[in-house]
Amino acid sequence: MRAVVCTRYGPPEVLRLEEIATPVPRKNEVLIRILATSVTSSDCYIRGLRLSPAYRILARLALGWNAPRRRVLGMVLSGEVESVGAEVASFEPGDRVFGFNRHRFGTYAQYACWPEHGLLAPQPANLTDEESASIPYGGLLALHFLRKAGVRAGQNVLVFGASGAVGTSAAQLARHLGANVTGVCSTANVDLVRSLGATRVVDYTVEDFADVEEHYDLVFDAVGKNKSTSALQRCKQVLAPGGACISVDDGRPKLRREDLMLLGDLATKGEIRPVIDRTYTLDNIVAAHRYVDRGHKRGHVIITVT
Repeated sequence: MRAVVCTRYGPPEVLRLEEIATPVPRKNEVLIRILATSVTSSDCYIRGLRLSPAYRILARLALGWNAPRRRVLGMVLSGEVESVGAEVASFEPGDRVFGFNRHRFGTYAQYACWPEHGLLAPQPANLTDEESASIPYGGLLALHFLRKAGVRAGQNVLVFGASGAVGTSAAQLARHLGANVTGVCSTANVDLVRSLGATRVVDYTVEDFADVEEHYDLVFDAVGKNKSTSALQRCKQVLAPGGACISVDDGRPKLRREDLMLLGDLATKGEIRPVIDRTYTLDNIVAAHRYVDRGHKRGHVIITVT
């Protein structure tokens, strides 16, 4: 099968399209023919090992010293079940599925094996493969942190980085939970963020969210502390009594299959919608990584796999 292999840590050019063996599912796995995947910021961080020196050593020990042990990167997929292991009961060949696997990687390829009870669920019937591949990464992370913060109806929530993969999901999910959402983004993304349900949008190129006369029950940094501006450090200035400021890179999120199924249901009902910036083919994975490395994508960058 065709797959994109990460030959070493470094710039996008370390990615190479190769022919490798098609995996064979174990008794509790399904083999999926991948039709679409996504280039996430996490993929780019792993490829480039863009971490502080202390974390870089730990990452090398966990992932591989000179290159990832799991040479095929990619965490997200949508596609069709090709075959199933002897003990699999939840899926059968022909099922359309979508999923997320943060640790096994392997979705920059034509096929991947997935645990039956992993983060894998029926694909929303009203979405394309590309749209389905845009749901798991941002949706699961945003849902985890909004739940962790206990967001409920009537609260005021500010989403910093509301136009990115996690931010577009967070704005929609917070609105679904009944919160009043303020999104922070650049001028080019104001209309997008407003269309996702934000009742107020702060253009950070024009004003500082910390100067806005509003107080929030939650300030959610959907960008990550390693990339946030110094303004984010002043989030306590805009917190309501008892409010919290959390970041997408706080701790190790617990992601659940039930939440993936919930996201699929919300997408089917139109409560959340996919946000896709650009679509590339597997042959153009290097260009896709270059684009994501720029740090200004709107929503998700999708890869079609044939």
